[in-house]
Amino acid sequence: MKQAPVLTERDVKRMLQHCARTAYPARNRCVFMLGSLAGMRIGEIAALKIGDVLTPEGAVRNEIQLTAAQTKGSEARTVLMNTQLQGELDAYLRTVPIARRHTTLPLITSKTGKAFSANGLCQLMLKLYDDAGLDRATSHSTRRTFITTLAHKGVNVRVLAALAGHKSIATTQRYIELNENVLRAAVEMV
Repeated sequence: MKQAPVLTERDVKRMLQHCARTAYPARNRCVFMLGSLAGMRIGEIAALKIGDVLTPEGAVRNEIQLTAAQTKGSEARTVLMNTQLQGELDAYLRTVPIARRHTTLPLITSKTGKAFSANGLCQLMLKLYDDAGLDRATSHSTRRTFITTLAHKGVNVRVLAALAGHKSIATTQRYIELNENVLRAAVEMV
């Protein structure tokens, strides 16, 4: 089974530059960053409500509590957000004037103001990647990039599985891309 490619730093920069030139730059960047910085699945992103990321006081949360209905495995899970992602969400929500008053609305909306389906958001990401010249990338590329990046930084696979919402570390291990540079760096540690 062919997996979605892991994005390089150059690919990420290219995608962010492209998002900035689109009709909905803040929304598109937000979707990309939720995948890149939190490893969220595209269906989980599509299912988010504004109240999932904001406290009742209107501040961006440091974690997202996904319900079973919002996840792939139909089991609730917690998505931790680093300070960079919290800043990204805050910047995005500043472009959505009604966000802090209407927390039951979808976080990510189409040009008509409706929620995206998982498939619709997947199609949007494919188009963004294509238009950015990253035609092999898919909506799953950000998730694989998140997991691979942390693995290359030495994060334990059990921690990665928990962050990804995987029940099995074998599943998580399939996400991690190895390359010659990583292998060479590993042997230099001896």
